[in-house]
Amino acid sequence: MVARTKKLFAALTRRGPHRVLRGDLAFAGLPGVVYTPESGMNLAGVAFGHDWLAGADRYRETLEHLASWGIVAAAPATETSLAPSVLNLAFDLGTTLDIIAGVRLGPGKISVHPTKLGVVGHGFGGSAAVFAAAGMQAGPHGPKALVAAFPTVTTPAAQAPASSLQVPGLILADPGDPMSLRSNAVELARVWRAGTLRSLKKVKAGGLIEGRRLARVVGLPGADRSTQKVVRALMTGYLLHMLAGDKTYRDFADPEVELPKAPTMDPFADDPVDLENKVVTLLKP
Repeated sequence: MVARTKKLFAALTRRGPHRVLRGDLAFAGLPGVVYTPESGMNLAGVAFGHDWLAGADRYRETLEHLASWGIVAAAPATETSLAPSVLNLAFDLGTTLDIIAGVRLGPGKISVHPTKLGVVGHGFGGSAAVFAAAGMQAGPHGPKALVAAFPTVTTPAAQAPASSLQVPGLILADPGDPMSLRSNAVELARVWRAGTLRSLKKVKAGGLIEGRRLARVVGLPGADRSTQKVVRALMTGYLLHMLAGDKTYRDFADPEVELPKAPTMDPFADDPVDLENKVVTLLKP
């Protein structure tokens, strides 16, 4: 079983079998992009929320990766200012799901099934995804699963909507990064009963962003290929099982299974000494 999961994980770090098409959400009145497989009806689809001081264009390869494995991936290009609104981005993620589930995509040969929707987010967008899922879970296009990759603290805080979530989800954390003081991954996992927290090894929380990042001048990390490969594999496997119903990848949604480089983490086993060390590291001149 372990060898089989490792083989699947390794395959998911690479692009999938589908040719990818790119489209524009602006046709439906929302700035943003959408990536789809070349064809396919009743596909799984996700809305992707970006991190602070980033945008949809900084996740092109990640969105293409999901599409190459048969998942329609769309990202609103909104709330990219220095002071973005997590509630506005959450609303736009919901609108994105409504769009991709409500219209034929591409040349008319692509559609997303309204019961195969998910929300994904990175950093600031991870917390926005929590707000979006909580707000939509009782609606006609409510998400079936959620992935929050290295979610960060926002105002208002995401813990309140997370406590109401009945949607299953995957939370990815990097406890070894001093900048994880900005993270709310553990706090979300403590109140979100259907969420699984995984602690990633040898990654950088900000490394999922592609290309050069202006925010590096304030100490935020830039692109990291290793982080991108690990996160893409984990989220793709999880979404293929949870949204597309592909039992081949059921281990990626099982909290009891030890996935490569991503053991399950107990959110109630925080080490206060480790936390103090992070504070000291962050405050060093």
